[in-house]
Amino acid sequence: MHSDTDQAIIISFPDPVLERAADQLEQVAGDELIGTVTGADVQPAIDGFWLDELADGLSESAWMELDLPPRLPAGLLAALRNEVAILDKTEAMSRAGIGRGSGLVKDRSVRRDKIAWLDGYSEPQRLLFECLEQIREGLNRRLYLGLKRFEAHYATYHPGDFYKRHLDSFRGRASRVVSLVLYLNEDWGLEDGGELRVFSAADSGQVVGQVRPEAGRAVLFLSEQVPHEVLPARRTRYSIACWFRQDEVPLPL
Repeated sequence: MHSDTDQAIIISFPDPVLERAADQLEQVAGDELIGTVTGADVQPAIDGFWLDELADGLSESAWMELDLPPRLPAGLLAALRNEVAILDKTEAMSRAGIGRGSGLVKDRSVRRDKIAWLDGYSEPQRLLFECLEQIREGLNRRLYLGLKRFEAHYATYHPGDFYKRHLDSFRGRASRVVSLVLYLNEDWGLEDGGELRVFSAADSGQVVGQVRPEAGRAVLFLSEQVPHEVLPARRTRYSIACWFRQDEVPLPL
């Protein structure tokens, strides 16, 4: 068991995908404002009571829906949305697959989104990472999960894109423990589709939630236990997927 005060382990590896994303973000943005987080309070507003709610939700139901704007610095959601919209114009976002490393399979009959991994190099990403780190530490203190680090990527679903029912953990690599998905879409209506459909951890045939991907909405769930799927989007849909992990060394992407 790891100490409650352990800091997340961050191991830097040269990654051409991340480097390309950073370079192309700068090239495409040019003088365009990538995102500004303003106001006196630019730190995540995360307290012990809220972290208690997260731990209770995971313990009781294995998943929960969250409203994150009150917990995030002002302007952060807009900055992240602007950043992924810029990346979406470049080759930095690649077709997502299933699995990792040599086992990676890109099957468009299962998922059709495009992704770009976050590395924390930009100011919006750095502030988001501060929030995720506080969640990691808080869940460790309350649930003794042994979470050592987290990883996150942007995801873009263009009209018609989807992700069929799945679990977030990979067979033989049960290191993803808790998943968090944050949505970045303003003015998202029912007619726009793209909802996250959540199934019961106890009865995989039972639908227990359907979350509209509105800006600031988030879903937190146990990666190995909660099946879920992304319904077909009818307009471009942006999100950030994050996984809190028990392993120390990043696996090949």
